[in-house]
Amino acid sequence: MKKSVKITIITLLSILLVVVSAGCYAAISFQTAKEKSEAKVSSKNQNFTGDEQTSDKELTVMVVGNDSRDDDEDQGRSDTLMVAHYDGKTKQPKLISIMRDSYVTFPDGGQDKINAAYAYGGAQMTKDVLKTNFDLPINYYVVIDFKEFSDIIDELYPKGVTIDSEKDINLDGVDILKGKQTLHGNSLLQYARFRMDEEGDFGRIRRQQQVMDALVEQSKDLIPIWELPQVAGKMVGKIDTNVPTSLLIDLAKDFLTGNVKPLKSLSVPVEGSWNFNDYTESGSVIEIDEQKNADAIKDFMKDN
Repeated sequence: MKKSVKITIITLLSILLVVVSAGCYAAISFQTAKEKSEAKVSSKNQNFTGDEQTSDKELTVMVVGNDSRDDDEDQGRSDTLMVAHYDGKTKQPKLISIMRDSYVTFPDGGQDKINAAYAYGGAQMTKDVLKTNFDLPINYYVVIDFKEFSDIIDELYPKGVTIDSEKDINLDGVDILKGKQTLHGNSLLQYARFRMDEEGDFGRIRRQQQVMDALVEQSKDLIPIWELPQVAGKMVGKIDTNVPTSLLIDLAKDFLTGNVKPLKSLSVPVEGSWNFNDYTESGSVIEIDEQKNADAIKDFMKDN
């Protein structure tokens, strides 16, 4: 065997060894970090069945924010409902925020606020309601408790997140002054949760989208790529999700390297498609034009 051929074979084997070793290290780092997490994953979502991806480059993830505090009168209901879409080919992230008091049709034909779906049937019921009302396919889900959200933000953004607060806000003992400032986990959470003013959920949805936009914009170079498996393991251990580990890490790489377009957002119900109604069995609700909102969502998802 020629010397040049031997060198080539040795080089290829060395590269293969490095790749395999890196893969093993990544898997071990991820699993170790995940097992050390103390978060408890809910059993109510184990039977979730997602819609098949139309492309391995595109995915749609339902994000449920859950406030599990014992004194919450809406315990078990989703406090926040978003649908995140990412096109890995165009590198375009999108976010649909759905108001919690939207009065929607359930698969059995009854009506209730959309945030009741999670209490009735977990992630699967919430997904079914989104499909029934908006013809919106969902591939995966993420359920995150507010306490874990604060911890995750502090873990991923140790220097905080820069936000230009649109007003003075006080919620759960946290004071936030109007203007540009750096917020850490719990303060950022309260900014995104606040709705105790004349705008109610409309203002809260706008602030949530502002927070998500800041998280995407400020995600570049947060952590070295080689630390990603370990950090991903910590994060997955704190949330309830069926997003595959390999896909989660691939997505994180795009955002951490700044290889994504600016976030596009849509609020549902869209303008001119809703009315307030105080005389339902569910109390005060936002009645929506389901078809108009479904069409708006479809147009939003197609726009790249």
